[in-house]
Amino acid sequence: MTAPVLSPAELIDAMGTRARAAAGVLARLPSERRRAGLHGAAAAIRAARPAILAANARDVAAGEAAGLSAAMLDRLRLDEDRVSAIAAAVDQVAALDDPVGREIDRAVRPNGLALSRVRVPIGVIGIIYESRPNVTVDAAALCVMSGNATILRGGSEAAASNRALHAAFTDGLAAADLPAETVQLVPTTDRAVVGAMLMAAGMIDLIIPRGGKSLVARVQAEARVPVLAHLDGINHVYVDGAADPAMAEAVVRDAKMRRTGICGAMETLLIDRAYPAGAALVAALAATGCTLRGDAAAQALGVAEAADATDWDTEYLDAVAAVAVVDGLDGALAHIARHGSHHTDAIVTGDEDRAERFLAEVDSAIVLWNASTQFADGGEFGLGAEIGIATGRLHARGPVALEGLTTYKWLGRGTGQVRG
Repeated sequence: MTAPVLSPAELIDAMGTRARAAAGVLARLPSERRRAGLHGAAAAIRAARPAILAANARDVAAGEAAGLSAAMLDRLRLDEDRVSAIAAAVDQVAALDDPVGREIDRAVRPNGLALSRVRVPIGVIGIIYESRPNVTVDAAALCVMSGNATILRGGSEAAASNRALHAAFTDGLAAADLPAETVQLVPTTDRAVVGAMLMAAGMIDLIIPRGGKSLVARVQAEARVPVLAHLDGINHVYVDGAADPAMAEAVVRDAKMRRTGICGAMETLLIDRAYPAGAALVAALAATGCTLRGDAAAQALGVAEAADATDWDTEYLDAVAAVAVVDGLDGALAHIARHGSHHTDAIVTGDEDRAERFLAEVDSAIVLWNASTQFADGGEFGLGAEIGIATGRLHARGPVALEGLTTYKWLGRGTGQVRG
């Protein structure tokens, strides 16, 4: 007898019920059990490498046939090294300090009531993402270690890769006697399921979208569940007049071209009008194969194409960058305030006072001095894998890892106190 076909709402309700039960079990397990489950998952991913790569090859071939951009294909593609890195990231998460149960603070009231705040899991986390199959594992590992169950809904372009990675991960959990329902992958690419997840208040406690502007906008517009959002990475590098030219060239090249398709890539280069090596900097970036679009002053330095009004607000995720010449630090701060997305911005300068002012006044989740914006990554921050870069101001900001996937509760220990 065939199983009944569930509507999107019924499917998410069923998955949410299983996830809620698994979350209750997971939250009570000691750290060592959750660590063992993650080590088992990492080992299972390594063992399943051939199947994972074969599945990914099918996704990449389909993506090429569908005309996906080079940046999208780079996000999608796995190889031996990337699968090894995915497994290693799971082991790294298992080695992190467990935030669950950690005391945040403690106080004793004048009446003798002892109050403390301790970290607890959020519960069930829904993650909606596109393109990158590594998110399947990064998100699962972080949720398990922080005591949360998760429902994953990946993009259709990575469907086969996601299934292979999820199967290996849950095999590893089961081998360590953790509930397999702790990590569930939505078994369909029907877009209506996204809508069902967004409406699943009471079943899902938090939604985290990882994808393009249209996905995030839809989630924010339709969700009846709290959302931890990551918007565009319109990231700037400002090269100050006091910057060392060799350092500026190295930072700018890396920020833009190390990997153009990641959210930490530089999209706009700001050059101080007083910087003496602007033409050399432009030439060095152009020599990497990056297409440059600039204002009139930038074109005078050698930028080949004229920028229009949309370029300052575009996340290219490709070998394209906008270039503007600004009047010192004030000009850079004004440009970033007008066009930035509060993700990651950097200054290159040898002047400590200007650097400290930039660090203090740029309103972004990550602000850097003399370092590439490509460090916008949970692993580089010592957080293990990350579930995303939060660009809002509430709950969590910047790379979201274990602590960002917890909330807290108050505990009161009394000796018979009453309000009277």
